Amino acid sequence: MYQRLILFRSFGSAGRPISAAGGPHLAIQTAGDPLSDFTVSHVEFHVGDARQAAYYYRTAFGFETLAEGGPETGLADRRSILLGQGDIRLLMTSDLTADGPVARYVARHGDGVANVALRTGDAEGAFRRAVEHGAEVVAEPAEVEYEDGSVAVSAAVRAFGDTVHTFVQYGAEGQLPHPRLQATGPGAQPGARSGQAAGDTPRLHSLDHFAVCLPAGELARTVAFYEKGLGFDEAFEEFIEVGDQAMESKVVRSPSGAVTFTFLEPDVRRKPGQIDTFLDAHGGAGVQHLAFGTSDIAAAVPHIASQGVEFLHTPATYYDAVEDRVGSLGGDLEVLRDLCVLADRDDWGLLYQIFTRSPHARGTFFLELIERRGAQTFGSGNIKGLYEAVERAQALTGAT
Repeated sequence: MYQRLILFRSFGSAGRPISAAGGPHLAIQTAGDPLSDFTVSHVEFHVGDARQAAYYYRTAFGFETLAEGGPETGLADRRSILLGQGDIRLLMTSDLTADGPVARYVARHGDGVANVALRTGDAEGAFRRAVEHGAEVVAEPAEVEYEDGSVAVSAAVRAFGDTVHTFVQYGAEGQLPHPRLQATGPGAQPGARSGQAAGDTPRLHSLDHFAVCLPAGELARTVAFYEKGLGFDEAFEEFIEVGDQAMESKVVRSPSGAVTFTFLEPDVRRKPGQIDTFLDAHGGAGVQHLAFGTSDIAAAVPHIASQGVEFLHTPATYYDAVEDRVGSLGGDLEVLRDLCVLADRDDWGLLYQIFTRSPHARGTFFLELIERRGAQTFGSGNIKGLYEAVERAQALTGAT
């Protein structure tokens, strides 16, 4: 059972998280700082079959294909498909041979996030700053020329495990993440919105945050690198005890407020738990889940579920007590109960969230839907809800 949730160094006397002003949807820029303007250009998945992966995200989550590349476009050794919805860009990439780097990634980890590409106005400056603070070089800064003569600059460093950050500086609006991709639909440019649902409104509008599992002993070093090497701020931290398991979590956020990582590390003094399970199945550190922001979770969940996506079940007893923790939910309570959506509240408002069951054979990567009604934090209720959801899923898997 879930006994205690302990917060330390997270809140001051006013009960607010560290760097609360840098909330998920606030943009704060520092003139002249190459790290101040980070946004997510795209998230690249390395997968066994790019077309099958793209079909899943199109069919189940409502993404649309924006561009595609392969041998026919000059991308000789791989297939890449760019998907979009709202401000979200996902790039599905697979090797066309058995011994390429993408194929090797998939053999080690299964399908997963291999590259979180950060858009910036100074890719070389961001790269140099990261390397000065210990980042492993993956690709030196280089100009990339497109068929129309425009130029982009990109460079890459190791982030955690086998996941990298590519710094991308687009030379013109409308540029795709790779010159060998060819646009196939509207909204392909990095900043454009796409993927419309009923009422011309995207059901999913943004990448709210990334959750990353790290081996024990790597949390402090990783957070220090994001602070010093990438200019992120630590938003808050939590130490969580769940029965005889425990983990530590730290959240870092870019100065722009547009990029948020939640890093999770197991406490090896306790019984192994879900973080250890992910690390074993994934083969080391990696992105455990992406959280997609939505403005209407009550509409998004049933639609996505109707396309075959399985969401984790929440016991009815959770809803018998939820209003004691978060306050009155009014007419939302029965809707949340029917959909198994979790609720949390902070100083700024409410937050609703739900997690999918992992669609992968290893049971590693999964997705989250999150609707913020003013909430800016990732409070104790959220972390506890995640633990409960994943532990229930693992228990069900073990029972079957």
